[in-house]
Amino acid sequence: MKLTLWTYEGPPHVGAMRVATGMKGLHYVLHAPQGDTYADLLFTMIERRNARPPVSYTTFQARDLGSDTASLFKQTCRDAYERFKPEAIIVGASCTAELIQDDPGGLAASMGLPVPVIALDLPSYQRKENFGADETFFQIVKALAKPMERSAQVSCNILGPTGLGFRHRDDVTEITGLLTQMGVAVNVVAPMGARPSDIARMGAAHFNVLLYPETAEAAARHCERVLGQPFTKTVPIGVGATRAYIAEVARLAGVSAKVDESRLRLPWWSASVDSTYLTGKRVYLFGDATHVMAAARMARDEVGFEVVGMGCYNREFARPLRALAKEFGLEALITEDYLEVEAAIAELHPELILGTQMERHIGKRLGIPCAVISAPVHVQDFPARYSPQMGFEGANVMFDTWVHPLVMGLEEHLLHMFREDFEFHDEAGASHHGGQHVARVETPEAPVEATAGTAADTAAPEAGAAPSGEIIWLSDAEKELRKIPFFVRGKAKRNTEKFAAEKGLTRISIETLYEAKAHYAR
Repeated sequence: MKLTLWTYEGPPHVGAMRVATGMKGLHYVLHAPQGDTYADLLFTMIERRNARPPVSYTTFQARDLGSDTASLFKQTCRDAYERFKPEAIIVGASCTAELIQDDPGGLAASMGLPVPVIALDLPSYQRKENFGADETFFQIVKALAKPMERSAQVSCNILGPTGLGFRHRDDVTEITGLLTQMGVAVNVVAPMGARPSDIARMGAAHFNVLLYPETAEAAARHCERVLGQPFTKTVPIGVGATRAYIAEVARLAGVSAKVDESRLRLPWWSASVDSTYLTGKRVYLFGDATHVMAAARMARDEVGFEVVGMGCYNREFARPLRALAKEFGLEALITEDYLEVEAAIAELHPELILGTQMERHIGKRLGIPCAVISAPVHVQDFPARYSPQMGFEGANVMFDTWVHPLVMGLEEHLLHMFREDFEFHDEAGASHHGGQHVARVETPEAPVEATAGTAADTAAPEAGAAPSGEIIWLSDAEKELRKIPFFVRGKAKRNTEKFAAEKGLTRISIETLYEAKAHYAR
């Protein structure tokens, strides 16, 4: 186990919480010590839910370890049933409670509760949150879903959305609309919004739509084996993927693939005059594998970005991500350590990051714009507005989300470019208030990046080795470097330092900067 400031995934019992919180009529009894009871914080603050998560804790303390914690667990189960009257109960242990080996599943099964009790075996020290969600949903489906007669109208189940899922609410709405246009009814959406009684009738559907493999692939494969329901393999993120998904559904359902694309704007916008200056921008992607793989294809094929790096934190999907990265001529970064991700981004210095909440923090530290495409996310990524990631409207939303940080960056560059102007400097106030003009007061400018040099170095010789071997930017060169647009400034800085190193220079003046520019322009 490794202590860290940030983790991309919590322990597996948090994944079980995500399933329970998304469902209705299901209760989760968690054998956990005091301090592991943070579900309320996760779901009511981050996701802004108007109801508490359906989780009861044994909340044992250190003094309880010398007594009968098993009796405490059984009493918590009884109290949870009497208070909430759920249709089914899932039981498990947190990572700390797992060490005392009380066997919550066996204890609950021996109590004779009048509802199904589903035991969860979630190895906290080997697996993580997404596995916990996937395994929990699989166990629920395995226990409750049975073969039955198919519905009269061709129908499907939508599998995968959970609590704390990135835009799951809106993705379900968008995909349901596409299915309705095709004449396919939605039998059950699960886990999010489903009751245990809904899970029991999943067998009536003709096939399953798997939206999020991280949280529902095990259940989809079980339904394929036991219920005879094939499932979709295409995740409909991006224009091309959505069209491929529609064609796949049409084959499974035996219906027409014709749908309304009148709301789709991304293809025209990506090719429009307004956004052609974004073509070729270097982008780095990191998050869960499903969203990263879909976003990489969309970034390259539909927006015109250059993908310079990609990676994921969920090792269960490392193989397909590595295969895709190889197609891009890249090596995928598979890690749970955000410091490794930060080091990779700093080395590549992309112009845009597509990542998680952690990459948003990394982008702020490195001065690189970031758009969030994957969980884990913060409260701002659960908007009140309709904002899907999937389907045609999802493609529109993603185009806006990715492009706007760059557009705002260009505006920032223009403000910096005119900062020396008598009318637009920082102290002048609003330009349309001419009578309030304030004379500019010259102050020393801070360096672009922390270096070993100062303004006094201007007169120092440029050749010869500095004691530290470090390349120093002189003040005139730093000032000129700031005039270069932010989205190519990093590359210009690296090229100039490389040029200086090849020439044996340890101090970069404005002349060195222009010589490097001329050298790389040839």
